[in-house]
Amino acid sequence: MDYVGKDIKKIDGMGLIKGAPSYTEDIMLGHNYLTVKLLRSPHAFARIKNIDTTIASRIEGIECILTYKDVTDKRFTLAGQSFPEPSPHDRRILGEYVRYVGDEVAIIAGMDEQSVTKAMKLIKVDYEILEPVLDFEKAIDNKTIIHTEKPYTSFNYGNEHMRNIAAQDLLVEGDVEKELANSDVVIEHSYHTQAQIHGMMENYIAITYMDFQDRMNIITSTQIPFHVRRHISKILEIPKSKIKVIKPRVGGGFGGKQTAPMEIYPALITKVTGKPAKLVYNRKETHTCTTTRHEMKLTVRLGATKDGIINAVDIHGLSNTGAYGEHAWTVFSVAGQKTLPMYRAKARRFYGEVVYTNMSTAGAFRGYGATQGTFALESAINELAKKLDMDSSLIREKNLVKQGEINPTLNSFVGDKSIKLDSSTLDECITRGKEMIGWDKKYPMQKISPTKARGIGMAVTMQGSGIHGIDTASATLKLNDDGFYTLLVGVSDMGQGCDTVVAQMAAEILGVPVSKIIVNSTDTDVNPYDPGAYASSGTYVTGNAVIKAANLMVEKITEGTSKILSIPKEDIEFNGETLLLKDGNEISLDEIAYRLISYEGQNQIITTGTWGGHTSPPPFIAGFAEVEVDLETGKVEMIDYVAVVDCGTVINPNLARIQVEGGVAQGIGLALFEDIKYDKKGKMISDTFMQYKIPSRCDVGEIRVEFKPSFEHTGPFGAKSIGEVVINTSAPAIADAVANAIGVRIRTLPITPEKVLMGITNAKHSN
Repeated sequence: MDYVGKDIKKIDGMGLIKGAPSYTEDIMLGHNYLTVKLLRSPHAFARIKNIDTTIASRIEGIECILTYKDVTDKRFTLAGQSFPEPSPHDRRILGEYVRYVGDEVAIIAGMDEQSVTKAMKLIKVDYEILEPVLDFEKAIDNKTIIHTEKPYTSFNYGNEHMRNIAAQDLLVEGDVEKELANSDVVIEHSYHTQAQIHGMMENYIAITYMDFQDRMNIITSTQIPFHVRRHISKILEIPKSKIKVIKPRVGGGFGGKQTAPMEIYPALITKVTGKPAKLVYNRKETHTCTTTRHEMKLTVRLGATKDGIINAVDIHGLSNTGAYGEHAWTVFSVAGQKTLPMYRAKARRFYGEVVYTNMSTAGAFRGYGATQGTFALESAINELAKKLDMDSSLIREKNLVKQGEINPTLNSFVGDKSIKLDSSTLDECITRGKEMIGWDKKYPMQKISPTKARGIGMAVTMQGSGIHGIDTASATLKLNDDGFYTLLVGVSDMGQGCDTVVAQMAAEILGVPVSKIIVNSTDTDVNPYDPGAYASSGTYVTGNAVIKAANLMVEKITEGTSKILSIPKEDIEFNGETLLLKDGNEISLDEIAYRLISYEGQNQIITTGTWGGHTSPPPFIAGFAEVEVDLETGKVEMIDYVAVVDCGTVINPNLARIQVEGGVAQGIGLALFEDIKYDKKGKMISDTFMQYKIPSRCDVGEIRVEFKPSFEHTGPFGAKSIGEVVINTSAPAIADAVANAIGVRIRTLPITPEKVLMGITNAKHSN
């Protein structure tokens, strides 16, 4: 292949490096937009008894101040998911009740930031302070009921709002209790994964204005432009035809911008005033008033024979959705869906609850539940291996599902339980990863000095490729008069290189250089529908749509040439740049494109491909970590991390490698550093990067990446996804490496020096 599988440079890379205007903040409408700010609750749970904006409204330059008395009481969800949304409709634009520190109380719009800030301080609010729920393990049946009104739900996923339960899930296969009883060894441990902040470079920002056709224009940094349009239309009762969403370059998202936490506010101001409006979240608001990863506690029971054959996997989960239920059920269900299928067990079960608390709302985050589930299950697998005095790579070799095997759990959401695992080189990934890390020489640990020990550990994981049976994507190709193409897609490139990858696919089929493919992915008026950049769908789902559009384009070019030249299309061979004719003559694509679009042809060729399948093939990764632990201080230092990945055909090895490196680093942050802290009243205190530690380049050690490609016959050129799977192995592999180094297992993330030192100290005292 000429372009697929090659290290093509990002098509937008040079412009971004040069600092060319490209992000939402760069797109200005002069100086006539209103500055919008939000007054936020200082209390974790309270009822607004009275709110007085009289004095604040008199400040010079203030255009309007809106409270819950001025807006619709319609309830909705801001989750970026296809309709009907599988999230409870439990939000209002502004409400009488505030449910976390930072919840919106009033919207202030004015001519400049100074006047808006001054007015915001003069709004008088009288609160009835209520008892908050700040411990998610105490949320169910708590005397405090966070949502007393029953929210609308599109599906029956067990929302019991009067018990503070946002959702419940159950996935079961076989008789778990019977298989546990028949096992030689049973282990049971609980694992805790913390909430995590996305930490993207670009904060949330949105600009809104009415154009000359009286249409609402929304310029926003988002992963989900089409869902944003639907939300605004429904909530503000504006026809979709009267809304245009423009998505410039996105400065990182990691799932955070799969929720639409702020576009509604400037849009409302523009609707009320008719004037342009701009809302920018500062870093504190980005940390506290958007979404985080779901905090979870997962209790795992494993039953196995003395030879290491796993009979039963049983996982009970408790998830903290915070004040509102965006992505509550779907994230939690994925924690089971992407873990249970990994191993051949006679019985498997995943069940549990997602609860409301008076804490910052959780939502989508790279890994989307699989990260939490993988930490728990892979940690338990490593503990089972220790219990059996068995190499943890060997126990996986005995139990992992392999290519060609039928796995009912893997396919239980497809509908056909006889489908075989089509593509997997996970066994090869493990073998190669062991070689790269030096497993046979180093496992489980090496004593470096009387005060330093090194340990290595491993984990494996899977994810999906898009959401089968639900999401579809479209791609449109246009042949222009000089023989170049415009490729229109709706997926959001947020730095992962999606625009480049789809251009490579189109170029491969059309037989032209990538430079002749102009990618446009910014405008809901122009671009075809796409659910957005989430669920690891860009390469797999949108890529398949691009292939359909490109194949149809080749066919239409041949047909058009046949018509213009009055020769059978069978006498024409299209090789990309040239059309070869049977009589030995040839005609360039540039010429035929111009003739087709001109008066002679009267046919500019435009093709569209739409794809949505009943498959979501899993990519796999084997991760291996080597750490050095200071036995006197508890400090854990990353030495080496090896990731070997099966993502099917690797469309762009360079971009794929960067995805792996970034995901591993983000997982290292989850494992060792990142932790959201609240004070006793529910205020987040780790609300800037001064208090919230993310790893720097100096903290991640060496990260080495290799690929073991498989061929997924349903994927574009045999490809599967890669965006999310790469984050899942870091935490369990590092936890295992630390446990092997010090002989003590830390089951609560992050693994801080304090926890390590206390573990070492307690182990000494118990001995």
